[in-house]
Amino acid sequence: MNETMISISGNVATDLRFARSDRGTSLVSFRLASTPRRYDRSQGSWVDGRTTYVTVVCWRSLAENVAASVHKGDPVLVFGRLRVEAWERDGRSGTTVEIDAQTVGHDLTRGTSAFRRARREQREVNSDASAAEELARSWDAEPTEEQVAASSKVTGPSGESGSTGDLPDVGVSSEEGALPTRPRADDQGPLAVGTATSDDADRRAA
Repeated sequence: MNETMISISGNVATDLRFARSDRGTSLVSFRLASTPRRYDRSQGSWVDGRTTYVTVVCWRSLAENVAASVHKGDPVLVFGRLRVEAWERDGRSGTTVEIDAQTVGHDLTRGTSAFRRARREQREVNSDASAAEELARSWDAEPTEEQVAASSKVTGPSGESGSTGDLPDVGVSSEEGALPTRPRADDQGPLAVGTATSDDADRRAA
């Protein structure tokens, strides 16, 4: 099978969206804004080119590590499989450019980063393409970056810019690398995934 692999650098233009498929597979998606820089001899200075926006989808351990490490506005490098698909929803249509990411990392030409090795755990190996497609398609109904460009911008040290917009925050708290929480039936607030309750302990004792 012929596949198009691509490397792209830019700024994370949105908050991250985290989801789990029915099989328990972790998925993360975000929008990436990539703005080329070129030297304009007539002006004698560097100027920004046209910004390209792509949707990045990450799977499994990469998804969890990205959710704990990457934030809106970060300069990143993404390598993965390129997909270009047409979509239509609620009377609107367009074309989405997606990258099925294999590697994501901070762009160290723009700053510093500290690596921390994650503990490797046994994961579900079967893919859930429908869940990934639904997560990627969730960006299609959002306002275009051009429509919200006047209200907010992400600007890096080298002049790269990307529109952030007023998009829903479905990201994961990454201060401690926390994973999503599940609601508790007793209305006592959310409970971290994998945390045992007192009811669980009573059942094990029985």
